[in-house]
Amino acid sequence: MEPTPEQSPHHAYPDHWEADVVLRDGGTARIRPITTDDAERLVSFYEQVSDESKYYRFFAPYPRLSDRDVHRFTHHDYVDRVGLAVTIGGEFIGTVRYDRIDDTGRPASAPADEAEVAFLVQDAHQGRGVASALLEHIAAVARERGIRRFAAEVLPANNKMIKVFRDGGYTQRRSFEDGSVHLTLDLEPTEKSLAVQRGREQRAEARSVQRLLAPGSVAVIGTGRTPGGVGRTVLRNLLAAGYTGRTYAVNRAFDEGLATLDGVPAHRSLGEIDEQVDLAVIAVPAHRVPEAVADCGEHGVQGLVVLSAGYAERGAEGRELQRELVRQARSYGMRIIGPNAFGIINTAETVRLNASLAPESPARGRIGLFTQSGAIGIALLSGLHRRGAGLSSFISAGNRADVSGNDFLQYSFEDPDTDVALLYLESLGNPRKFTRLARRTAAVKPVVVVKGARHSGTNPPGHAVPVSRIPDTTVSALMRQAGVIRVDTVTEMVDAGLLLAGQPLPAGPRVAILGNSESLGLLTYDACLAEGLRPRPPIDLTTAASPQDFRDALAEALADGTCDAVIVTAIPWVGEDGEAETGDGQVLAEALTKAVAGGSAKPVAVVHVEIGGLAEALAAASSTAAPRPRTAAPRAASPEAGADRAAVTAPEATNDRAGTTAPATPAARTAPTAPGIATATPALGTPASGTPADATADPETPPRPGRIPAYPAAERAVRALAEAVKYAQWRRQAAVPGKIPEFLDDTIDEAGAAALIEAQLASAPDPRGRPLSHDEARELLGHYGIDVRPTLPAPDPEAAVAAAARLGYPVALKTTAPHLRHRADLGGVRLDVADEEALRRAYGELTDLLGKPAELLPVVQAMAPRGVDTVVRASIDAAAGAILSFGLAGAPSELLGDTAHRLVPATDRDAAELIRSIRAAPVLFGWRGSAPVDTAALEELLLRLSRLVDDHPEVVSVALEPVVVAPQGLTVLGASVRLAPPPARSDVGPRRLPNY
Repeated sequence: MEPTPEQSPHHAYPDHWEADVVLRDGGTARIRPITTDDAERLVSFYEQVSDESKYYRFFAPYPRLSDRDVHRFTHHDYVDRVGLAVTIGGEFIGTVRYDRIDDTGRPASAPADEAEVAFLVQDAHQGRGVASALLEHIAAVARERGIRRFAAEVLPANNKMIKVFRDGGYTQRRSFEDGSVHLTLDLEPTEKSLAVQRGREQRAEARSVQRLLAPGSVAVIGTGRTPGGVGRTVLRNLLAAGYTGRTYAVNRAFDEGLATLDGVPAHRSLGEIDEQVDLAVIAVPAHRVPEAVADCGEHGVQGLVVLSAGYAERGAEGRELQRELVRQARSYGMRIIGPNAFGIINTAETVRLNASLAPESPARGRIGLFTQSGAIGIALLSGLHRRGAGLSSFISAGNRADVSGNDFLQYSFEDPDTDVALLYLESLGNPRKFTRLARRTAAVKPVVVVKGARHSGTNPPGHAVPVSRIPDTTVSALMRQAGVIRVDTVTEMVDAGLLLAGQPLPAGPRVAILGNSESLGLLTYDACLAEGLRPRPPIDLTTAASPQDFRDALAEALADGTCDAVIVTAIPWVGEDGEAETGDGQVLAEALTKAVAGGSAKPVAVVHVEIGGLAEALAAASSTAAPRPRTAAPRAASPEAGADRAAVTAPEATNDRAGTTAPATPAARTAPTAPGIATATPALGTPASGTPADATADPETPPRPGRIPAYPAAERAVRALAEAVKYAQWRRQAAVPGKIPEFLDDTIDEAGAAALIEAQLASAPDPRGRPLSHDEARELLGHYGIDVRPTLPAPDPEAAVAAAARLGYPVALKTTAPHLRHRADLGGVRLDVADEEALRRAYGELTDLLGKPAELLPVVQAMAPRGVDTVVRASIDAAAGAILSFGLAGAPSELLGDTAHRLVPATDRDAAELIRSIRAAPVLFGWRGSAPVDTAALEELLLRLSRLVDDHPEVVSVALEPVVVAPQGLTVLGASVRLAPPPARSDVGPRRLPNY
């Protein structure tokens, strides 16, 4: 919305203040600045506010607004006077206004830094979190305009408004003056205000997904009059799943006399339905979707699943259609799954929703599934079905124009029906938020991710998100830092999901292997070693072993305190006639299940070769869901079209953007404490329940037996177990978070660094930024206790000799030309130059070999103590944020890519893990008899650099190379720093939905 010419001419309309937000009940609303065009909306809004609310706002009866009031409340300069409105369907439901004041409470302009603030929310929308959202946004606006405090006068009886201020988390002062409560809020964000904001965000976004997955009624818009077609298929699947709510078929082409279709009420529009519909599944052509969305919005529909294709996956024109679809839906307070979606499923017994193109609803289970691809969703549903696994819920997000993987994590964090969250992602709309949410969720339940489009460098069609410049290996490292189990394929995701959903977490890497095949046992043993596990020698029960032998051996292994997990290997028995007997799967499954039921809480996995029915029998014997008869695996809806087939374009196989969301819950497992782990470490989880992670439970009580996963190959079972071991270790460590040592505060000059950065950027105002010179970089790093060894220029031999005399022998002579920097292999470095004669000789050799001094830019530097050459870097990626990296200098990091990464800010634990997670780490710890280097000094350097880039986002790139780490101390020999205006962050500020 643009301002009229009457608006203050020197302050343009601040469109960046516009935002879509999710309210407490899961509905959406739009927050935007109030303009002079809003006079009629304001009057209409005020007429719908109760007399009591008006009294609370104006401290007196105030039945209507005068023309002067309307003019004052709609004319703002967007600096000293600002008004924001919350709108749904284009109409106001709440407003907030601030007026800058001076110390006496009179109107003022900058530099006055206090403002009076007042709210008014329509009574019908009170309790939805409207005022809380407005407070977040008006506070952000005020800070942007130089206002540091809000003052508010509230009547004592206005408890709701007092609670909004009290619960905001801001530092506040309260007094009682002249019959009213006087509140002063400091607007500087605090840890508490940020925690409050994120808590509200989590609950609101989780609720918005829950409304989609558990609707009380569903309307399928675009249901065909004859069998076939996408709409009719979804209706059929809803009925076949036994959906517990009310179902309606809607098609404007229905005959007026048509009352029912497939046994459900048939209507030409939502207006004919005599109740509010909660969820609408839209299956009409793209050009008819806006009409359907408007019909839904005008009749109170809460959410949409848009199966229709023809949007961003089709190019620029489709992207604009998609953006308009989102704008239209959000204007009515609705969230969208899709477009180009495959659908959603919720297997809860109280819901039984299958609003998707999958004809077979999966069995109930403890796995939540989200995918951005319809084809991958079909494959995952089929794979889980074949292996007897059930789901709690499933969302196919399609082009993911609105509901995303982040929303799924918000929902899965507290969903009581999900123990494991599986995600297939092709893009990360907000990587910083994703890692934050993933870390919180992974602390209570496993999060397993497959990332598609890893190496293309572009986003999939329909995914309008920031493109990250960091390589996929870095993305993987950052996910693992957040506790995410990152796997490469959907097969590995299913393998890991089955183990994590059905078995307790292992207490350590020690694995017992037993079975009736020596060869299969050895293959499993080798696979364990390859995955970094510690297998015990396989126990060969011989081919004559009976199911009872398996049971006894498994029970013994589970009781053995020297192992943390058990892998059972099995091949078919050979009968007396020499023929393999493959029909004993049921008997073996019963034996293994009985052994697990009586054993300790250790994970068990089975590797089998051609034992018919074993996997199915294990699933049926120990699944938490009721056994289901075997049916054909789920497949996509038939492409055969009825008379109405043209009414919708289904998600296409060649462009399969469809996604799936599943709810998840706090993990439902405990794991024994690993040897060497302090007994004070909290338990890894609690039995599955509807409560968050801090729910009380007896950690000594073993979890109930879950399904025993079966695998057709040893390496697949071992890989899944290895992921569980690493995740369990992360959980143990996450239970006691790392910290930033306090000594850093005493040796860091944050203000001095800020002044230097401000001066440097002001001296060369360029949006691309500027690199610092060597001396400038030394000065900046020095403010954070990072000492860079000085270098002196040597444009000729005499200057080199003078520099060496100043620094003291021995010295190093090296080139600094960009094409030769850090290239000792090209002969551009001379070390341990002991005296003037050797220096002049080295200078001559250097220039004779590589070129003139003006080209080489030689420098002289004092020699550092011998040690290991390393490289430490920090950089800011526009999508992922600030990243700290470490590796050994030269070939290990440059040729082999042996570099570790962590998100900033890094803790002491992150720093310790960073230097130990590279493959060449043994070099730092005394490899082949060498002296161990001072890793404590290296960790401190990493923490100081992390603090620098975290405190000053203008520092967009730092490279310390080489950093020579000696047995005592370290030396930073080279440093390069680049400053630039910091990129905009999408994970800070008031809550807002992204615009994809």
